[in-house]
Amino acid sequence: MPNIKPDVEAFARIKVIGVGGSGGNTVNHMIHAKVQGVDFIAINTDAQDLHHNLATKKIHIGKNLTRGLGAGMNPDLGRQAAEETIEEIKDALKGADMAFIVCGFGGGTGTGGAPVIAEAARSQGALTVAVVTRPFTFEGAQRARIAEEGLQQLKGSVDAMVLIPNDRLLSVIEKGTTFKDAFAVCDEVVRQAVQGISDLITMPGIVNVDFADVKAIMQDAGSALMGIGRGSGESRATDAAKQAINSPLLDVSIDGARGVLFSIHGGPDMSMWEVQEAARVITESIDKEAKVIFGAVEDTRLKKGEIKVTVIASGFPSDMMRFNVLSGITDNKSTEKKNPVITVNRSANAPRPIVQPVVTQTAPPAEEEPEAKESDEWDVPAFGPTLFTIASFISPSFSLRFMTFG
Repeated sequence: MPNIKPDVEAFARIKVIGVGGSGGNTVNHMIHAKVQGVDFIAINTDAQDLHHNLATKKIHIGKNLTRGLGAGMNPDLGRQAAEETIEEIKDALKGADMAFIVCGFGGGTGTGGAPVIAEAARSQGALTVAVVTRPFTFEGAQRARIAEEGLQQLKGSVDAMVLIPNDRLLSVIEKGTTFKDAFAVCDEVVRQAVQGISDLITMPGIVNVDFADVKAIMQDAGSALMGIGRGSGESRATDAAKQAINSPLLDVSIDGARGVLFSIHGGPDMSMWEVQEAARVITESIDKEAKVIFGAVEDTRLKKGEIKVTVIASGFPSDMMRFNVLSGITDNKSTEKKNPVITVNRSANAPRPIVQPVVTQTAPPAEEEPEAKESDEWDVPAFGPTLFTIASFISPSFSLRFMTFG
């Protein structure tokens, strides 16, 4: 049977918008890392910084307000600058299905401009996720206050928000790590998050996952968690799954999630049993009524013997209660746990391996392989998966947790 290749235009279009100096640095990092399937936009009041950015699309905001300089620590100036150039921003965001807005809070351009740009992205119909860094404690109370006020403004303008407290970097880097390399770790977390979602959308699978599945889990879903983990060796599947749902960077977990999407990537030797074991790790702590969407991909880009697991989870009980109180809605449904609903993108007559695993073949014992050649991917220090996160506020190994806002 011939392979059918979908038209590239059928894929969802992802745009990453770096706002201000910090956001621009993150965009440069992703371009250096050759992130695929993404369009990059840099937006800044600082003309000199913008000139050196590698993004193909650059928007200089606030030309009349700041005259090519930054916005200092004045978010009002950042907001006015974005509003002054709003039509150009909207034009650049046309056609986006998903927009990642990356910036640092505590200054002027990012803090003030991000909410305006997020509103513009949502007005174009894009699923909008903000990835925000919070200033170090040593930067002072004034910056912290500006950042917190900015977060309150931003949360009403996005579907999901990822907060990365810069202070957390100190717990995951070695004492001798340079200042530049420490921030590269933070940028890499964002890079893996964006690349992880891009891969979910663009890579065809044995059991396929697409943008509609990502949107179903992330849009208007309360809190959301996303993580990517990798594993090799005898316990590679469970190791990858554990990495994807845990991170020392965060104080959050997948417990009680009511919506979960996970995709398992492996080579031709990935067995049904390994898929089942990874799924068990991911789903054992979620709500028993949860909607689960599952995908599997044979990925030739992985190192030999490696398995990669990507997880997006949402609908956490504490967030549902909080949003119900805020909206005046009372949920009187029983909290009794039932079997989770598993959604697999395959024929209706196909077996459901996660609920009733049927192992017809056991993968032969893996022969001892020489150490695989290192890929040219930027390696994150061995602090586990990267987690996108929000709710507590921080930020695929990696895990971030998103807090989504309806």
